[in-house]
Amino acid sequence: MSTQPLLQRTATKRIALNVRVEPKVFFANERTFLSWLHFTVVLGGLAVGLLNFGDKVGKISAGMFSLIAIGIMIYALYIFHWRAASIRKRGSGPYDDRLGPTLLCIALFIAISVNFILRFTEP
Repeated sequence: MSTQPLLQRTATKRIALNVRVEPKVFFANERTFLSWLHFTVVLGGLAVGLLNFGDKVGKISAGMFSLIAIGIMIYALYIFHWRAASIRKRGSGPYDDRLGPTLLCIALFIAISVNFILRFTEP
């Protein structure tokens, strides 16, 4: 009988394996981007409606909603390209977005609050 264990460890050499990225990952990224753009189009439509049929307060609110929509479009495009590059490079890491929805909610809350404040303090 041998005194060596049955399973011996080899050197701590890492073996590189190709990581296969499925096409559904790319499509999920694109679907998320299109979802963000859909929301910005709805928000932009609301802004155009307020701009065309609103009074002075409506025009101020339309300007705020338009700026928020443009900002979200730019942010969504940046996140889409960042995720696509990370997926292409097969980078490991979280691809979730915690900052975007939070900033969107805060910006919309501020815009709606300003709209209500201007509407109810108007003489």
